[in-house]
Amino acid sequence: MAQEVELKLELTPAAADALERSGLLPGMPQIVRQRSVYFDTPDHALSEEGMTLRIRHVGRKRVQTVKAEGGSAAGLFARPEWEFGVKSDTPVLDERTPIRALFGAAADTIVPLFEVSVERRTWIVEREGAKIELVLDRGEANAGERSSPICELELEQKHGKPDALFALARHIDAHLPVHLGVLTKSERGFRLLKSAKAAVKTGPVALKPDLDAAHAFQHIAQSCLRQFRLNEALLFEQHDPNALHQARVALRRLRSAFTIHKEMLGDLRFGRLREETRWLALALADARSIDVLIEQNEDPELSTRLLAARDQAYHAAETALHSERARTLMLDLVEWIALGDWLRQPLFKEMREQPAPLFAAAALDRFRGKVKKSGKDLAGLDDEARHELRKAAKKLRYASEFFHALFDGKRAKRRYKRFISTLEELQDRLGALNDMATAPELLDRLGLADAPGAAPLIGTRHKRKLLDTAADAHDALLDCKRFWR
Repeated sequence: MAQEVELKLELTPAAADALERSGLLPGMPQIVRQRSVYFDTPDHALSEEGMTLRIRHVGRKRVQTVKAEGGSAAGLFARPEWEFGVKSDTPVLDERTPIRALFGAAADTIVPLFEVSVERRTWIVEREGAKIELVLDRGEANAGERSSPICELELEQKHGKPDALFALARHIDAHLPVHLGVLTKSERGFRLLKSAKAAVKTGPVALKPDLDAAHAFQHIAQSCLRQFRLNEALLFEQHDPNALHQARVALRRLRSAFTIHKEMLGDLRFGRLREETRWLALALADARSIDVLIEQNEDPELSTRLLAARDQAYHAAETALHSERARTLMLDLVEWIALGDWLRQPLFKEMREQPAPLFAAAALDRFRGKVKKSGKDLAGLDDEARHELRKAAKKLRYASEFFHALFDGKRAKRRYKRFISTLEELQDRLGALNDMATAPELLDRLGLADAPGAAPLIGTRHKRKLLDTAADAHDALLDCKRFWR
């Protein structure tokens, strides 16, 4: 079993051409053409367990590889793999792989699902005392009648420290734009098997009770970056309001993860990265707020004007996302999460090494306490105080989603289901009240406050009912048993 560490970057075909002409890479590349066939059971049992099985053709040779993708992170991949030569396109499932031991009789149902064909160009780059293999792959994934283009760089550390990967990535990005990559080639193929691309919602964070607090934070933060990049890519392809919304959710989750773990993140880079993440979230805010107004609006004339404002807001959001500032932020975040000085600060060593379930229970108690205190006499709160309650409820929601896998007994699962559904109801009510409070300022800023049809969007006739139901949801939440106890 070997261990590989690599940084994945995505770029356009034009940028790939520019890279080869730039003189940034040493000498002539080694060029090979590869065709890989990916296998799984009909119900995708291997994929569900975070594993892939492929047979790759390089010339006359065939190499079978099993990878445990469950350890993949956002951009930076560290995974075990089992690899050996085979004579045909039929997988060999003997003792050299873990598949039969893990899946039993289901291993006999494994079939080919899709293919990935690329032209691979490889350079060896020596930089800052490190030796890095740089691979440029161009080609496509094919599943039946559907296909998806591939144009990506992989920087694999062969010798030296991993931070050299990021130094090289920044050097390349300074000359031509590259974006953090989070999809493996196998994931590209599996996405082709789905009916259509859709916004990526929050998924479970695979935390195990034997993790310490630092490693739990790394898993959480990497899952947030992955969700953001998947939705950002979809937003580039089409102005999908759901993709925009989920991209903002991913950034809010990441900022909440920073807040939850801030006591152990005290290095010199943390403050800047937190502020840069806030800047990126704000760059998407207007577009999302206008989408919400469009959903609520019923006036045709106002719809026309809101759609025009939406186009401008989406253009501004995409300009920010394509900027060097945003691309650099993604690289900085991945490097800092995986390798940052916060992992070596002696002052916070005890906290980093605290068992994740103990850290999580204390954090959940803390944020539940904030929701309880902030929501006292909820119906009588002003807009600003109610907004603070809404932020506290979001942090409690995200902390609950981050940590619930650490408490996996039957009773904990039952309590979590009720707790999170009650918390969602409170968030929905507080969100509606927040929209009501912020709509006048947004419409005024867009020059639409006096437009015919705007009045219902800033009306308050349902406010009392919303306040009462929000107060009821707050009381119900406090009555819920804590799933972490």
